[in-house]
Amino acid sequence: MTPHTTHAPPAATPFDGAATFGTPLRQPDTGSPRIMTGRAWWLVVLNLVIPGSAQVLAGNRRLGRFGLGATLLLWTLLVIALVLWFAARAFLLTMATNIIVLWAVQLLALAYAVLWLVLTVDALRLARIVRAAPGARPLIAGFTVLSLLVTVGGAAYLGYLTGVGRDAIASLFGDGHIAEPVDGRYNIMLLGGDAGPDRLGLRPDSISLVSVDAETGASTLIGIPRNLYNAPFSDDSPLWGPFPTGYDCGDDCLISYLYMYGEEHPDLYPDAADRGSTPGVEAMRDAVEGVTGLTVQYAVLIDMQGFAQLVDALGGVTIDVATPLQLGVNGQPAIGVIEAGRQHMDGATALWYARSRYNTTDFDRMERQRQVQEAILAQADPANVLSKFQAVASAGVQVVKTDIPQPMLGRFVELAQKSREQPVTELDLVPPTIDNVMPDFDVAHSLVADAVAPREQEQ
Repeated sequence: MTPHTTHAPPAATPFDGAATFGTPLRQPDTGSPRIMTGRAWWLVVLNLVIPGSAQVLAGNRRLGRFGLGATLLLWTLLVIALVLWFAARAFLLTMATNIIVLWAVQLLALAYAVLWLVLTVDALRLARIVRAAPGARPLIAGFTVLSLLVTVGGAAYLGYLTGVGRDAIASLFGDGHIAEPVDGRYNIMLLGGDAGPDRLGLRPDSISLVSVDAETGASTLIGIPRNLYNAPFSDDSPLWGPFPTGYDCGDDCLISYLYMYGEEHPDLYPDAADRGSTPGVEAMRDAVEGVTGLTVQYAVLIDMQGFAQLVDALGGVTIDVATPLQLGVNGQPAIGVIEAGRQHMDGATALWYARSRYNTTDFDRMERQRQVQEAILAQADPANVLSKFQAVASAGVQVVKTDIPQPMLGRFVELAQKSREQPVTELDLVPPTIDNVMPDFDVAHSLVADAVAPREQEQ
């Protein structure tokens, strides 16, 4: 007679036993820790991968079918978004910046957070981990908590970020006019408003025009000195009447002073508010059009006093400083210095770097301001902005004013992505090329036309 040998059952492992589906998930052998351990792992993993499947296999089939339907809907929406990203990116980005769509996305995200919470808690109940092997119980419970963080936490955070973005868009961008490109280009005026406590009113400390090819995204950045005289106006401008030969009323007629002139004469631009603009911005728009010969569709005003908040929100900026820069105002003692070399600056330092007037010219400041602008663009990559989204959005609302309407955001976001892949053409209308006191605007127009002319793309 062959002696009978008893073998110990193998140790329970994830997906063992019940994973064969030989033992039904719905009616398992509850007396077997090995089978119940495998069953528990299957249910909690399936709940994470295909929400609703755990209930269909082992619980309330009606709840499971609802969960599976919601999962299928989510997958379908993601596939549609992926297809649109490659086939109709401008349309997708326009939808993604639409207030109503963002409301829907936020509500949908919160609904999925609630649904996944219910499904995950129910899947843990169905798993009956008290019947599983003692060593597996904390692992299964820990995996379930991790699932809650990934699904419920992720959906809730997406809903929160969507709400922040929606509020920022609603605050920054209105329902203004939708402009078509002129000669194949969008031209956007950038003004750095300098309205500190030591200044009477606001005078743009930085004046630039960004001209973007509407198809390729190729960009030209045109710098205009704030101390430019005799800015001309077209005969259909409200400023043609008082200044038919240009803004030539003496030392008080620098181009930057036109902002305050517009604000002091709002009757010249009675429809400015309806356009999401101000009389001061409209006066600057007419002047920039006269100087460059380009049509300006939109304007962006950046409050330099709050500029530091935006830089800090982005985590600072890195700039190559060519020579040591003393900080301060001409006629007063220097208050500090920024050493030469590669410097990572916080908001306050970057603001001083852009604005310092100590032993420096306006044209030097223009160059430094451009460096800061380029450093911000380099820092504002999607991953960095997303990781600091709340701070960036909050700073943007306080710092930026614009008449760009919400329906144009998708198009401009797409163009911005294309622009990042190409070098920026730079043109400064400064001495010796353009004399700021006795400027030759025919030469300026010619230089601008050459700078914005289409460039052959590298193969």
